[in-house]
Amino acid sequence: MKILVSLSHPAHVHLFKYVIWDLQRKGHCVKIVARDKEICTNLLDIYNFDYTVISKVGNGLFGLGIEMFSRIKNLIPIIRSFNPDCIISLLDPSVSISAKICGKDLISFSDTEHCKIIIKLSLPFTDLILTPCCFKKDFGKKQVRYTGYHELAYLHPNYFTPNPEVLSELELKEGDPFIIMRFVSWGASHDVGHHGIQDKVKFVEELEKYGPVLITSEVQLESELEDYRIKVSSEKLHDLLYYASLCVGDGGTTAVESAILGTPSIYVSSLVGTMGNFSELEAKYGLLLNYNDSHLALEKAVKLMQKPNLKDEWTMKKAQLLNDKIDVTAFIIWFIENYPESLITMKRHPDTQYNFRVIE
Repeated sequence: MKILVSLSHPAHVHLFKYVIWDLQRKGHCVKIVARDKEICTNLLDIYNFDYTVISKVGNGLFGLGIEMFSRIKNLIPIIRSFNPDCIISLLDPSVSISAKICGKDLISFSDTEHCKIIIKLSLPFTDLILTPCCFKKDFGKKQVRYTGYHELAYLHPNYFTPNPEVLSELELKEGDPFIIMRFVSWGASHDVGHHGIQDKVKFVEELEKYGPVLITSEVQLESELEDYRIKVSSEKLHDLLYYASLCVGDGGTTAVESAILGTPSIYVSSLVGTMGNFSELEAKYGLLLNYNDSHLALEKAVKLMQKPNLKDEWTMKKAQLLNDKIDVTAFIIWFIENYPESLITMKRHPDTQYNFRVIE
């Protein structure tokens, strides 16, 4: 098969990296197109992927609109030249429109219910959307639900093994308490009008009483916080999340990653309540705590750091989640290799996905 994969965010690189490697190992021809956003291309270089940049991230709604048309202009000739059997992408109007114009099958993924503009622009041109079962929106016949999360595609134990060597880079060792804080730029189209942690300095001052605070941030920090910024390469963040005592921040992907890895996670955002995976991780598994009030979030963070055997408790919760969920990467590979028959199978026999569940 010839498969075109579109990656427009660092999280997309992680979501599809094992899928791409496995497809290539099996002899399929995979072409990657990417967006020059934050560390997206940096990760692609680290993982030695060949790729073509088709756009640079725009600023604000107007800039993002201009970027969308630029992506369409650059993507259509690539599709026509490469002539893929199918295209793989997160829900993206530029990819949906380009695939429709070129008459190519598109397998789209989404786990972000509040990206209203993207959904509105993409849906008319999209025939298939794969979402987690807990996804709160209903796309009708276009939707296939699976029992997992995007983050499980790369953090499932079948693929991820934590490397403690990263701790020595920060003069830490296994068992040392430390806190990771994550701040995002709030520049995406679905972030407009929303906010996360309001008083970053206060959070750091309170939490560093219980251990070193390590910050990963998409934005410039207050001068007094720059010394807290993590100085390790980006692909090692998941190792740090695994060994951390607590993760606090307004980055949604990092919050979910932390929870799945068995590290207590606090998500602070005005978007709380809009996303099914966040709601499920809190209500069903107790792995993630959601707050739209920074003051209450800080109070909870302090209480958690004062709690003995905190990581042991979260490790047990994580085990239950892994028993319930499927190997998302294995499912995606099966779906792509057997498409469109896999779509028919999932519509008629959705329990087929449980062939990819690993029960310990």
